[in-house]
Amino acid sequence: MRYFLEFSYLGTAYHGWQRQPNALSVQEVLEDCTGTLLGGKLEMVGAGRTDTGVHARKMVAHFDSEEALPEDFVTRLNAFLPRDIAIRGVRPVRPDAHARFDALSRTYRYYVVQQKDPFSIDSAHWVQRPLDFGAMNGAASLLLGCHDFKCFSRSNTDVKTYLCDVREARWEREGEAWVFVITADRFLRNMVRAVVGTLLQVGKGHLGPEGVKAIIKSRDRSEAGASVPAKGLYLTELVYPEGIYTDG
Repeated sequence: MRYFLEFSYLGTAYHGWQRQPNALSVQEVLEDCTGTLLGGKLEMVGAGRTDTGVHARKMVAHFDSEEALPEDFVTRLNAFLPRDIAIRGVRPVRPDAHARFDALSRTYRYYVVQQKDPFSIDSAHWVQRPLDFGAMNGAASLLLGCHDFKCFSRSNTDVKTYLCDVREARWEREGEAWVFVITADRFLRNMVRAVVGTLLQVGKGHLGPEGVKAIIKSRDRSEAGASVPAKGLYLTELVYPEGIYTDG
């Protein structure tokens, strides 16, 4: 039987989601703890590949189990896991359901603070210079729609296409922080952090709307802004077709 596991994690201590040699990953910890609980080796497939230091308020992975899960599975698994990884729920899905390929959309949020705050050292990016968020929102609107975003992709990425359909891109105020919210059908590696870095150049007055258009058209990563630190980035939402679940 196949299951979708929903969980959250603070990415500070991990080298991203994906298991890798000589580096601790969220996938490794989650697979090892779940395998121990169920009494066997287990493999999980995540909805995406978050980079080192990136956080997830909502992440999904699928795995297979020959036997039905115990009713207290979530409680027991949370007891095994470290404090920076938390299971939110588990649901049975169709045998062919795929956590990555069946996702209809993904949403990321990037946090920027403008005042020195010791409590956001590991959770937001501090930018001291004044920023024009009106101009940044104007530039963000240029991202909407289906475009080739190679200019925001990490070099040497093995993908078949750089096309992404961006459905939401805006800056909004959340308490003392400014948050960039972006939703798309898919994202390229390092894409959100490169987009935010470019929009910060707009906010500082170094780049205008026409410059953003030219960067996208160039398909050249060196033309875009520098990637912002991973600590401010959170995967916050994943949407799947309701028919994928088998528990009603």
